[in-house]
Amino acid sequence: MISWSRGASNAGWLAFLIGVVALGARPDRGETTARFERIERTNLWNIAEWQDTIDWRPFRPGVEIHRLYGDGQIGPTAALLRYKQAATVPMHTHEGFEHILVLSGSQKDQNGILRAGTLSIHAPGTRHAVQSEAGCIVLAIYEKPVKFDPPGR
Repeated sequence: MISWSRGASNAGWLAFLIGVVALGARPDRGETTARFERIERTNLWNIAEWQDTIDWRPFRPGVEIHRLYGDGQIGPTAALLRYKQAATVPMHTHEGFEHILVLSGSQKDQNGILRAGTLSIHAPGTRHAVQSEAGCIVLAIYEKPVKFDPPGR
């Protein structure tokens, strides 16, 4: 896992993340994404102020998702995730790289607490469960779907 905290350029970090994912799309490996000309979301550092204008969908109990692209089943995906207070995402394994940028609030996993402005990168094969005590919103970009552990494991 690699983590960085908010630093010099917010716009620079977002451009970096989008570039990483764009380079990660590998049609030669059977990974496909819907074609689109451009996706733009502005004012992400203040998302807590306008979060109710987003079309959120259920993802996990207490966690909602707004997909920017991809379906989360095959190929790369980018999405905003909104955790309610005390929400969790169960133990899962990353089959490809995952980039998490915490936009508001905080979340924690086995590696520690990630606060707003922190970028965390999980490499293929890494595992963790996530929880947010007070709630948070994150930008999640992953090249392959995650594999959730069976319930009770």
